[in-house]
Amino acid sequence: MELTISFALAAGYGGYISPIKLAIVLIFFFLWMPLVNWTYKDTQEVQTRTVQWTTAMILAGAIGLLVWLLVPVFFIGILLYLVVLGATSLAYVVHRNARVADFEKVLTADHIKNLFVNQQKRMEKATRGLTLVTANGNEVPVPLPKTSEAIGFQMVCELFEDAIWRRAADILFQSGQQDYSVTYIVDGMPMKQAARSREEMEHFIHFIKHMADLDVEERRKPQTGKFRIDKGPDRIKWEVLTAGSTAGEQIKVSRVQEYGTRTVEEMGFGPRQVEAIKGLRKLSKGVVVITAPPKNGTTTTMYALLRNHDLYMNNVNTVEKKLAADLQNISQHLYSPTDEGATTYAKKVQTVLRMGPEIIGIADCEDKQCAQLACAAARDGVLVYPTLQAAGVLQALSRWLQLAEDKDLALDTLAGILNQRLIRILCEDCKQAYQPNQDLLRKFNIPADKIEVLYRPGEIEYDKHGKPIVCEKCQGTGFYGRTGVFEMILLDDPLRAALKKAKSIKEMGALFRKAGMLYLQEQCIKKVAQGITSINEVIRHFAQKGEENEKQQNGNP
Repeated sequence: MELTISFALAAGYGGYISPIKLAIVLIFFFLWMPLVNWTYKDTQEVQTRTVQWTTAMILAGAIGLLVWLLVPVFFIGILLYLVVLGATSLAYVVHRNARVADFEKVLTADHIKNLFVNQQKRMEKATRGLTLVTANGNEVPVPLPKTSEAIGFQMVCELFEDAIWRRAADILFQSGQQDYSVTYIVDGMPMKQAARSREEMEHFIHFIKHMADLDVEERRKPQTGKFRIDKGPDRIKWEVLTAGSTAGEQIKVSRVQEYGTRTVEEMGFGPRQVEAIKGLRKLSKGVVVITAPPKNGTTTTMYALLRNHDLYMNNVNTVEKKLAADLQNISQHLYSPTDEGATTYAKKVQTVLRMGPEIIGIADCEDKQCAQLACAAARDGVLVYPTLQAAGVLQALSRWLQLAEDKDLALDTLAGILNQRLIRILCEDCKQAYQPNQDLLRKFNIPADKIEVLYRPGEIEYDKHGKPIVCEKCQGTGFYGRTGVFEMILLDDPLRAALKKAKSIKEMGALFRKAGMLYLQEQCIKKVAQGITSINEVIRHFAQKGEENEKQQNGNP
């Protein structure tokens, strides 16, 4: 204090104390003390050199005051004081900002802007109308501003609001060297999104793991958890899958779909196919094989076919490696290698068959033991719906005969084969009609005299400012949802007898054609003619499958 008074005496002309100058000195002095105190506490929080930086701040203030005392012009002394103390403060700010996350940095443009904003109201606005619910059913409270939880919370709300609007079924976060790539899967198609920094993703992963009740510290072993997001009346469930990699932790978030509620009529079967499927209700035994390439909905179809039966009058069961949905009035059995007495999937199937089901669905029936158990059960009076991977009905038949090994038993018990694809449906709000090229119609065997127009995704329109006008329903993709397309054959006794005499899959294919079976491509063309999908969507599915189809038609049982 003596130093301050002496400085004030020296600064005033005539040897008296200037009250104004003394007040200015005191103000700067009492601003310096909190700065020293803040430096001391902040260095501890950011885990840097506390003693050195605190001492530097004290010395900077003391030297600044001494310079102020020695300079004869009062206001020049102020400037020199500010330069000395300000340079030290700025050096510390640069140092500490390099060590902390973006939201913890000070004196940045965002930090200064946020000083004039009500942060709590801003956090409440950041929810974007979403309510986050943990795996345990607890609502996530809005976190305090400027915390790690706040960054994760804001990113979750921002990203999932966009993903829900775009109808993303899956969100993939893949770690790269510099950042994370983000991909939405919409109607089975990948849609690249803006990359996210590794720093952002650390907060996001930490937050979403907490919500899904996962081990936050585990970064290498795979983990699975669930959480929910409520948006108005909609309750949307999500599943989180994590896995470690050399590049960093990988995250997949999948929307939990209501696969178990769809009926046969909603699956995409044609009218004649629906009637044929309803006829399966009369069967008391047999095998109906459900096939498709991966990720083309065989589980959903199996569920729909099981629910096609009277669930009150029949004892219906499933055996699955992973439950896609909870089915009412159906006994679902989940396989686990740790199950006592069921060390293999086939043993689990055998255990369930011993319980005496009348109808059973066997997901992923990909090995010989499961196929042979299915055939034996069908022979003994059980209706079996196994699923396996195949590119078409003929390839499915070839695989089933190979797995069953006993050709006669396999054909005696075989009631039908389905093969399917999921194709995108044109958006009703923006699809456009056009006059098809006659050569194109001939190429796809479409009767030109019966087709006046076909449909395709709408072209992008722009407003007067050149900004694209995006369809609110499909978000500019031109498609909204997917439907199934089915290649299907149901067997009767004469057809079974003929199949037993056939010497190759090619001959069996000819018998299927004679019985009226249409190939997948032909079923797709029906969807095109009805305006449900586009020619290009059909080409996307089948242009690269010509060789596969040729192989399956020329294969041998």
